[in-house]
Amino acid sequence: MNSLTYQNVHNQFKLNGFQLNREDLCRVAYSFIKEGEDFEKPVGDFLLDWFDSKDYIEMQTSGTTGAPKIITVSKQAMVNSALATGDFFDLHPGDKALQCLPVKYVAGKMMLIRAMILGLELEFVAPSSHPMLHDENVYDFVAMVPLQAQNSLVELKRVKKLIVGGAKINSALEKALMKLKTEVWETFGMTETITHIAAKHVGEKAYTVLPNVTISYDDKNCLVIHAPSISDEIIHTNDIVELVNENQFVFLGRMDNVINSGGIKLIPEQIEEKLSCKITERFFISSIEDKELGEKVVLVIESEKYDLDENLFENLDKYEKPKEIIFIPKFKETSFGKVIRNESFK
Repeated sequence: MNSLTYQNVHNQFKLNGFQLNREDLCRVAYSFIKEGEDFEKPVGDFLLDWFDSKDYIEMQTSGTTGAPKIITVSKQAMVNSALATGDFFDLHPGDKALQCLPVKYVAGKMMLIRAMILGLELEFVAPSSHPMLHDENVYDFVAMVPLQAQNSLVELKRVKKLIVGGAKINSALEKALMKLKTEVWETFGMTETITHIAAKHVGEKAYTVLPNVTISYDDKNCLVIHAPSISDEIIHTNDIVELVNENQFVFLGRMDNVINSGGIKLIPEQIEEKLSCKITERFFISSIEDKELGEKVVLVIESEKYDLDENLFENLDKYEKPKEIIFIPKFKETSFGKVIRNESFK
């Protein structure tokens, strides 16, 4: 793809205003580990891992769809991912970026790598739910999770391009983001694909894949990812999709979540889409065992119990209508704010 390797640091790369080369970054890493704040120590650990003699990094998955696990990722694949992001989002040396994601996970690591490889000027702040609150800078490129974007709607006028990932953008946040002058993208990916392999403008249905990625689907309509520059193996996912063409797809839901109710297969995410404008609290569609149907559809709402409008389900098909409503005071979630469905009520 290119001659750049993980040993390179772009000569225009800056961290919090300081131009740093590889040797400088190793000194900074030791300083972070020895006397840095809690959020700086993982950065120090990562930088030393990045510049060591090994050609791979060990990373922890987020645990959204199962127990978190450690996987091994090629450093060169991470460089290739950074370059593809730079091409797709038209990033240039000297562009100013904000790093506000935890470096413990791949999304935070990749913001650092993009900056070092592409020559971005990176401002590095403690990960928080309101990362731009005390920050007056203007940024060309920022990555956030939905909760951070929700809390930064006022400040986002100072961001030219925002990518949002880690969890789905709900309809209310989507509408708010569409009103901004900021160019906002929702990303699609996982740890195994080294963050995103596709993105779409908020408000659009179809995701477009990044450079050097092609897609297909298997006999279950689940997405299959061909990305030779970031993975030697073809990546088989549990994401049910509708292919628009070889470069675009619409995400329908996860195979793990599919409900078989009386022989009818239902995709919870599609039912949730129909209800998204009618329920203000966080919610999801799931199922519980039923003697007659095998599984019956249930609506799970993050709230104390209250009476719902009787017209709430008027847009749903007969089989989509929940047979029971369950109220949960607080959902369980990943560090990115993504709801862990099964652990929240089962």
